[in-house]
Amino acid sequence: MTKLAIIQESPVLLDRSKTIEKAVQLIQQAVSKGAELVIFPEAYISGYPAWIWRLRPGGDWGVSEELHSRLLDSAVDIDAGDLKPLCDSAKKNNITIVCGLNERDGKLSKATLYNSVVIIGKDGEILNRHRKLMPTNPERMVWGFGDGSGLNVVDTPAGRVGTLLCWENYMPLARYALYSQGVELYVAPTYDSGDDWLGTMQHIAREGRCWVICSGVALTNSDIPSDFPDRDTLYPASEEWINPGDSAVIAPGGEIVEGPMRQEKGILIAEVDAERVGISKRDLDITGHYSRPDIFTLSVDMQAHSPIEFK
Repeated sequence: MTKLAIIQESPVLLDRSKTIEKAVQLIQQAVSKGAELVIFPEAYISGYPAWIWRLRPGGDWGVSEELHSRLLDSAVDIDAGDLKPLCDSAKKNNITIVCGLNERDGKLSKATLYNSVVIIGKDGEILNRHRKLMPTNPERMVWGFGDGSGLNVVDTPAGRVGTLLCWENYMPLARYALYSQGVELYVAPTYDSGDDWLGTMQHIAREGRCWVICSGVALTNSDIPSDFPDRDTLYPASEEWINPGDSAVIAPGGEIVEGPMRQEKGILIAEVDAERVGISKRDLDITGHYSRPDIFTLSVDMQAHSPIEFK
């Protein structure tokens, strides 16, 4: 059995340093509760750009540009070592960390953002970086498109861990790519919430016969900085909860065993047993004995793609 912790807390919106500092403190709290795997929500560093769903498409240009500038400045450049405090915390506490973040391309343009999630191993090394394959609707004005190089399942002391972000979980072929690698702990950092979304998480647990860990974004009006442009218009004071969280842990087969944590901030603790995954596939293993490779095949390009090659 492994004890995991889902961190359902708000970031320090649009402030990378303070958000990472807060994350390290929250990791210590989770470790004090016995957690060996600590999971943060989608775009935790330094906040999901929820304003894109409230601005007028093609309008509010000045506000959009100002907010994007701040998001860009608060994003994570992995190559520059911005995640070192989290990596150090993983090594110090001998734990695995999964964290969603706004990632700034540090190699080519140095200006494109990606919605990324990293898995940091207990030795402090980044085991996998996955960039969201398909940003949803107005998200495409914020984030670039990821490639298949991060569609990996990695070994951790808790079990084999894979991640998909938010509505990527509606992409059956992306799910299948993780199932086929023997994912045991399927982690879904997300901004989505509600009963319909939780139903999707339960379906994935039934379909993949794996543990599903849904890590939701908790954001309240008080989390919006006072100098946020058009604050009162975009986030009126009467709106206390901007996003409710709904973090949950679902066992292989679809039973919700912890959560959902709704309109509440805190740390959701759960115990999971990766060995349950194997026996749960006795009657249904969709990439094993329940597959039909004579009829269906899936080809996944897991290469990293670049628009330029230097020779």
